[in-house]
Amino acid sequence: MASVSLRFSLRLQTPSSFPPSPHHRLSDAISCCCASTASAPHTAIASAGSFNHPILVNGDPPSFVSAPGRRIVAVGDLHGDLEKARYALRMADVLSSDGQDSWVGGQTVLVQLGDILDRGEDEIAILSLLKSLDIQAKASGGAVFQVNGNHETLNVEGDFRYVDSGAFDECADFLEYLDTCGHNWQEAFLGWSSVSKRWKEDRKVPQKHWGPWNLVKRQKGVISRSILLRPGGPLASELAQNAVVLKINDWVFCHGGLLPHHVQYGIERMNREVSLWMKGLGDNSSNIPFIAMKGYDSVVWSRLYSRDTSHLNDHQINQIQAVLQETLQAVGAKAMVVGHTPQSTGVNCEFNCSIWRIDVGMSSGVHNSRPEVLEITDGGARAIRNISERFRELEVVDYM
Repeated sequence: MASVSLRFSLRLQTPSSFPPSPHHRLSDAISCCCASTASAPHTAIASAGSFNHPILVNGDPPSFVSAPGRRIVAVGDLHGDLEKARYALRMADVLSSDGQDSWVGGQTVLVQLGDILDRGEDEIAILSLLKSLDIQAKASGGAVFQVNGNHETLNVEGDFRYVDSGAFDECADFLEYLDTCGHNWQEAFLGWSSVSKRWKEDRKVPQKHWGPWNLVKRQKGVISRSILLRPGGPLASELAQNAVVLKINDWVFCHGGLLPHHVQYGIERMNREVSLWMKGLGDNSSNIPFIAMKGYDSVVWSRLYSRDTSHLNDHQINQIQAVLQETLQAVGAKAMVVGHTPQSTGVNCEFNCSIWRIDVGMSSGVHNSRPEVLEITDGGARAIRNISERFRELEVVDYM
C-alpha cells in the first residue's frame, strides 16, 4: 500500500459536491425557545418509538437543539484513541459490544465535546465511527452531535505540532483508501472505521529502517494531512458541520468554556463563522474567527471553569461563579458541560453542579485514564465510571 502515489490529491471532490449533512433536512419551521436567537430554519430529525416529538435542530451548523424527553450522553476528549472511544461509547450504552459498531442507544442524544484530533493515531477512524453512528441513531429517533475543540481548529489552521506520527500515516492510508473507493467520499469516510485496523496492520509489517524512505513516508503523511484538513479540504468540510457551541434543551456544550461576551457576540454567528472558515468560504476565508478559537478566553481555549478551586481563594471562586451564572442566564441554560482540561478526579461538577467537566484524559496519548461519560436525564445528571454502573442505581445529582 505504501507505494501508491499522491496522484489522488488533484482529484478530490470540492466541498460543494459533498453529500449534505443529515442534520439539515429541511422541514416546516417550528417555533421553540431558541427561535429569537437563531435565523436559520429548523430541521426535524425523525422521531421513533414512543416519543411524539422529533428532535428539532436550529442553525447550520447546529446551534440549538430541542430533544424532548431524550437521554443525553456526553463524552469528552478522545485524542485519536479508537479503542478508548469505543469503550466509552459502550459504557454510555450507545455502541454494541459485538464488534459491529452498531448504534444501540435508541433515542439517546450523544454529544462528543471535541479534541478527536492529535496525540493519537486513529483520528479519522473515530470521526468515521461517529458519522456512522449518527446516521444509525437518526433512524432510531436519536442523534449524534460533535463540538469542535481547539485541536480541530489547530489542524485546519495548519498547526500540526501535536500530531502523532501514526496519525500522519493514517491520513496517507485514508487517501489511498479513498482512491480505491473511486473517490466516493461518503463511502470511504463511513467505511474507514471498519477497515482502518487492517490498513494499519499492513502498514506495520516489518520493513527495513531506511532513512530516506522514512523521510519520504513522513512527507507523504504531512501532504496527505494538509490535503484533508486545509480550509475547504474534505475532512475540514466534515468538521465544518460541527458547532463550537451547542445548546440542547437547557444544557450548553462547548469544548473550553462559554463566556458572557461570547453570548453577546452570538452563538449561531460564531458557529457559522468557524464553519465558513473551515470550508474555505466567506468574504475573507483567511480571517480566523478569533472570538471562537483564538486567545486564552476563546470558546475552544478557555479554562476558566475547569480550574481546581482548591487552589483559589474565596474571591476568585465567587468571581468565576458569577461569570458562569451570567453566561447561563444570558443563554437561558441550567448548566454547561466542557472538556479541554483533563480532570484528575474524573468527571466532576462545580458551583452547585452548574458546570460539568468531562475531559478525563482517557487517550493513551494523554493520561491513559479509564473512560468516563456524563449521563443527563430528566431526573438529573451523573457520571458513569464503568460499564457495570449502567445497570445499577447511582446517586443522581440535580443540575440546579
